[in-house]
Amino acid sequence: MKDDTTNTTRGTGGELHQQAGDGAPTLTTQQGGPVADDQNSLKAGMRGPTLLEDHILRDKIFHFDHERIPERVVHARGFGVHGFFETYDSLSDITCADLFQRPGEKTSAFVRFSTVAGSKGSPDLARDVRGFAVKLYTKEGNWDIVGNNIPVFFIQDAMKFPDLVHAAKEEPDSGFPQAQTAHDNFWDFISLTPESMNMVMWIMSDRAIPRSFRFMEGFGVHSFRMINEEGKAVFVKFHWKPKLGLQSVLWDEALKINGADPDFHRRDLWDAINRGDYPEWELGLQVFDEEFAEQFEFDVLDATKIIPEEQVPIQPVGRLVLERVVDNFFAETEQVAFCTQNIVRGIDHSEDPLLQGRNFSYLDTQVKRLGGPNFTHIPVNAPKCPVNHFQQDGHMAMHNPKGRANYEPNSWGEQGGPRECPMKGFTSYRQPAIGDRQRVRSETFADHYSQARQFYISQTPTEQNHMAKALGFELSKVKTERIRERVVSHLLNIDNELAKNVAAMLAIDPLPDPAEAAMPTRQDLPSSDKLSIIKNGPGSFKGRKLGVLMSAGANAKLFAALQTACKEEGAMLEVIAPMTGALKLSDGNSVKVDEKVDGGPSVLYDAVVLLPGDEGSEELSRIPAAQNYVKDAFDHQKFIAYVDAAAGLMDRAGIGKALDEGCLKLDTQTSADDFITACRQIRYWQRQ
Repeated sequence: MKDDTTNTTRGTGGELHQQAGDGAPTLTTQQGGPVADDQNSLKAGMRGPTLLEDHILRDKIFHFDHERIPERVVHARGFGVHGFFETYDSLSDITCADLFQRPGEKTSAFVRFSTVAGSKGSPDLARDVRGFAVKLYTKEGNWDIVGNNIPVFFIQDAMKFPDLVHAAKEEPDSGFPQAQTAHDNFWDFISLTPESMNMVMWIMSDRAIPRSFRFMEGFGVHSFRMINEEGKAVFVKFHWKPKLGLQSVLWDEALKINGADPDFHRRDLWDAINRGDYPEWELGLQVFDEEFAEQFEFDVLDATKIIPEEQVPIQPVGRLVLERVVDNFFAETEQVAFCTQNIVRGIDHSEDPLLQGRNFSYLDTQVKRLGGPNFTHIPVNAPKCPVNHFQQDGHMAMHNPKGRANYEPNSWGEQGGPRECPMKGFTSYRQPAIGDRQRVRSETFADHYSQARQFYISQTPTEQNHMAKALGFELSKVKTERIRERVVSHLLNIDNELAKNVAAMLAIDPLPDPAEAAMPTRQDLPSSDKLSIIKNGPGSFKGRKLGVLMSAGANAKLFAALQTACKEEGAMLEVIAPMTGALKLSDGNSVKVDEKVDGGPSVLYDAVVLLPGDEGSEELSRIPAAQNYVKDAFDHQKFIAYVDAAAGLMDRAGIGKALDEGCLKLDTQTSADDFITACRQIRYWQRQ
């Protein structure tokens, strides 16, 4: 009931609720009707039943009941941000696409990163492919580059996509495991689908557990075409190269990060943009012609293959800058609709059978998810250029064509609506299509092991060790022995030592015979350094985060030196301590604590410093979480800086007698600079 004042109403317990009148807008229903009481439903009497006529309650509950759109079957766990793409130079010689005509042209962009296999509620650090989808709002329509952080795929034909996803997802009888491929169904499918083996090498590598969205590459996967004004076409592959360089985590780190912060990737990108540290990628093109395609060792239409950069160098053509987070996660990140068929004049599809199927599947999926054909009326999907057509009505139509004409051709002149324009309109490349109607896989797609071998031998011994352990872990979760043996039989066609190492982890003895191969594995493909993360280290600690574990009385000069060194490098520094609030330093000044030690484990940081004060070092060394902080940092090959007061903590963590050159003792400001310089290597791999 109402109080004596005009701007308050009483809630269920008699408390006062502020209403419009203090500057806030008036609450309304979806139909715009002002709401007087948002605390109580309409009842028959003080304690009586709720009345059916309560339209405000029904309006509110109805929307709540329907506020979830169907989850994406794949790429459900996603995070989207806004940015822009800037063209470096005109590419008019190879494409008439409008955004590539003018140097310095800026095009609005929306980017969504995602995992593939998990649900919306799954953790960020699952071992998985990462989606890297870019929507460019060009002056001639929306162009979607719907890519991944891995340049190849599991299958060659879209016919197998439902089977792949069903096998990778949770098993249908049990409903688990969630966001994992470490189960029988997935490896059963893989072991019966040898075309997947190149992708298996990538997914078992550190590429599948990136440290951050900011530190991973993106790929368009398929071969596309670019067409210029004269109608001449070239093939092209799209690459996004992060300016901060590549970086991944270790598997043990991934497991612990998922426990400490399942939103680790989301939070990392959100924080970076909000502090003005805008991540950037360069768009690079691999451009090649029909002659190269004919001579290349593999079929350029095969999505399970790459073109090594040594054979076709990547040409940087522009930069992507992410500079604004979304205003509302649901309205933008959840409702954004990407589709491989969304191309613009000057870009065209190839005959890649996986791409051809994706063009149908993505559009069909968006209609299902977003309720009908009018999902381009949702702001995040709406083009930022003029839109004129005769498409009308349908679910959630926000605007329809005006006037009497809703068809074409018509004779109504200027009042008859838009007309086609051969000069400016999209024209497909005139590629001959001759052949019998048949269900067949080209023989040029038949080599399933050679590039898998090439990827494996391109890795450093450290990365190869990680791949073997990943395979051993995944297959250890497979309960059916014959499936494990089939996978090992495929590995024997890639690398004998790899197969033997994995077999030893699984106690497979004797080894199975190598799997029957449609084509023998080529031994002449050279190592490609561009395929290794470690060989392409960033050479910088910029964009990374330093965790400084401290206690009361910590050395103020050393702390100030670390702050300065991080700032000059473009890195972040966070303080971890036994308690939250403020921590008093040796000079009497205080510093804000960012994380309590049991809430800020070292897996959340790229390098660590142990900076306890003399008066608090003994107490800190007895805290189990502090001991784990040190032990994990050491086990994960991170660079560690320490002071004399940390000796007790390091001894209790079990590393006091195991210090190596990746552990640096701090004593002067120069040492702080030297430590950050060492951290540019990201890991002290020699420790492993």
